[in-house]
Amino acid sequence: MHIPDAFMPIPQGIIYWAIALVFIALSLRWVRQEMDETKVPLVAILAAGIFVIQAFNLPVALGTSGHLVGGALAAIVLGSPFAAVFILSLVLIVQGVIFGDGGITTMGVNILNMGVIGGFVGYYSYHGLLAATRRVNLSAFAAGWLACVIPALAAVVELWIAGTFPLNLGLVAMGLYHALIGIIEGGITVVALRLIASVRPDIVNISNEVTA
Repeated sequence: MHIPDAFMPIPQGIIYWAIALVFIALSLRWVRQEMDETKVPLVAILAAGIFVIQAFNLPVALGTSGHLVGGALAAIVLGSPFAAVFILSLVLIVQGVIFGDGGITTMGVNILNMGVIGGFVGYYSYHGLLAATRRVNLSAFAAGWLACVIPALAAVVELWIAGTFPLNLGLVAMGLYHALIGIIEGGITVVALRLIASVRPDIVNISNEVTA
């Protein structure tokens, strides 16, 4: 899902960078307002965990790859989609600058896809489903799945606009692949949310929800 430099014209990359910078600024405001000594270790653990799960890239088709994202988990656990933007931005910057995973000119679009779209889709789908069903496991699983699939589809559309990816084939290839990966991501989101809630119920409290 990481879009490299050569897959997108620089002017388009600049546009996505401008959009991403707005959300990065808002995420930094979240850090100033919400971050305290109780959340710093959790942010570090989530960032490290997301870095690891994203490291397993598998080829999909037409030069792209697929992997887990982690945006939903970060947003749900820390209670804000801007937390996902902040953490994913850190992860993607380290991956791009130090490890060459994803491009520099396209880092803005990668942050937009995985941090912004992934974080907002994960956060609001979780809370929307939770309000409707009162089922934590179902809501967390669906949020993780959606936050994996929708950013992948967004990447296809962006690459199609860039002229480097066929739309129909791309939607099928990336959509089906990430629909399968999303099952893993949904399961990880459920398990990780429950583990963190059991250790830190002061931050993640799901004891009052129906969980069956």
